Amino acid sequence: MTETILVTGASKGIGAATARRLARDGFDIIVHYHSDQAGAQKVLDDVITLGRQGRLIRFDIGDRDGTRAALEEDIAQHGAPYGVVLNAGLTRDNAFPALEDDDWDSVLHTNLDGFYNVLKPVIMPIIQRRKGGRIVALTSIAGLAGNRGQVNYAASKAGIIGAVKSLALELAKRKITVNAVAPGVIETQMTEDLPQDEVKAMIPMRRYGTSDEIAAAVAFLCSADASYITRQVISVNGGML
Repeated sequence: MTETILVTGASKGIGAATARRLARDGFDIIVHYHSDQAGAQKVLDDVITLGRQGRLIRFDIGDRDGTRAALEEDIAQHGAPYGVVLNAGLTRDNAFPALEDDDWDSVLHTNLDGFYNVLKPVIMPIIQRRKGGRIVALTSIAGLAGNRGQVNYAASKAGIIGAVKSLALELAKRKITVNAVAPGVIETQMTEDLPQDEVKAMIPMRRYGTSDEIAAAVAFLCSADASYITRQVISVNGGML
């Protein structure tokens, strides 16, 4: 029986690359999106072209009630997924003195609360399948080392690392692994406006990473080969840390 993995924020960037990579690796995919339905549909079309099954699911990960309702309905119709990739998130960068209250609240509510909002409705159904599982959360080099202008984002991503390490302890005996992938500077829409020459000078490999390189790390952690790896943070950052 083919297993299914939910990928949040899968309409573009790292999420889209991850959905496609997991489909190539033989998983069926639940393609989550919030606003970009066209992008999500394109990813779903690619999943089907790769010979896998899939479906779209829409919710705002920062909306606890809406997220719970959407996931509970999906589980009622299709059963619990084997795994979840927590990729969706946002940034609102600024120097700390210039941060507005909403810049802090929206980033923490979306990125960190989103971890809880997505996983809370699905963890018990995954446990009840008694077939193990995979949880992979996207954190960031900012959550490990900090970054100027990203106090809010770094706090949310550091919180995800703590949550991953704690949840891994709770789920290990259930054969459900819980890990994180921490990207460095990746070539996505989120990094388009950065001063490329200046940023690349800070990276030992002198280039941005790609979404496919992050997807490869996530896919490995979702694979059978990673069955004894849990409570880890895998950094993919070109040697920055």
